[in-house]
Amino acid sequence: MGDRYNIHSQLEHLQSKYMGTGHADTTKFEWATNQHRDSHASYLGHFDLTNYFAVAENESKARVRFNLMEKMIQPCGPPPEKRAED
Repeated sequence: MGDRYNIHSQLEHLQSKYMGTGHADTTKFEWATNQHRDSHASYLGHFDLTNYFAVAENESKARVRFNLMEKMIQPCGPPPEKRAED
């Protein structure tokens, strides 16, 4: 029983420390947004991958970096309407 409590407390610690790990109340939209932002950040961090995108899209490296950073603002579009909880 002690292991079970320990695992849950470690999971809660990770969820409070890192935003992308999610929690019980994470919506599908929030999860998808975190996944897209993590992907775009990874693309920006790997110089060779950014170069590959630039060649594939026939764009400059600076334009590809700019486009990736722009996509991080709202990667999945505007957030859905929240339902009123009665």
